[in-house]
Amino acid sequence: MKGGWFKSYTIVYLVFLYAPIILLPLFAFNNATTVAFPLEGFTTKWFGQLWTEPALHKALKNSMIIAVSSAVIATMLGIFAARASTRYRFPGKAPLMGLIMLPLVLPEVIVAVALLAVLLGLGVSLSIFTVILGHVLICTPFAIAILSSAFQSLDQSLEEASYDLGESAASTFRLIILPLVMPGIISALLITFTISLDEFIIAFFLAGNENTLPVYILGQFRFPQNIPVIMALGTILVCLSIALLATAEYFRRRGIAKTGGKDTGGFL
Repeated sequence: MKGGWFKSYTIVYLVFLYAPIILLPLFAFNNATTVAFPLEGFTTKWFGQLWTEPALHKALKNSMIIAVSSAVIATMLGIFAARASTRYRFPGKAPLMGLIMLPLVLPEVIVAVALLAVLLGLGVSLSIFTVILGHVLICTPFAIAILSSAFQSLDQSLEEASYDLGESAASTFRLIILPLVMPGIISALLITFTISLDEFIIAFFLAGNENTLPVYILGQFRFPQNIPVIMALGTILVCLSIALLATAEYFRRRGIAKTGGKDTGGFL
């Protein structure tokens, strides 16, 4: 009896979770300007209209610049932090790592308001640069979490053997450690890129006059005639996010297998 209730609960939960994602492409290919049933017919014209929106192109360009910059910076910081936390012991290690990982549990709106107050207090103008700063702050803990797993699964004897053969710490890190954790680095890059590309709250508070893709999408919902175009854009973004997450999970598992570690669960 308990198993039946649990099965029913699971089905209801999955339907509630994934029904909006399933409905998104249905209305994106629907030949009607209203999001409602019954569907009026199949069309791809809403996808074609995406190429005729200059504001969308600018918002997409801004989001790509922010996402690529944030992913690269956050992953670089994640490499250093993950390497230090898994390899070395130093005073205040636990509190310091807890402080770095704090954005994982803080509400984003609190982080955004705090960053806005600090930046305005320092006289920094709101722009793409300030959004990158905010995204690096929230993406770095994710990169550290992924890369810590990659560094922890390394066989330390390989590093010691490199030292015995005369390699320096820098060359050992470059020639031995980095190639082994490269799948984890790629996974961290893809995950942080996806998080930054989809992030709304930080961008809304810190972008100033520069639109990002999520902010642009929210603004378009004020115009009912543009909703089918946004549905088409949303379909593309969902497919892109799934592809990036699947690729990131592939590289994460490949990195664990490469270093001989144990898989304790991933993104998918």
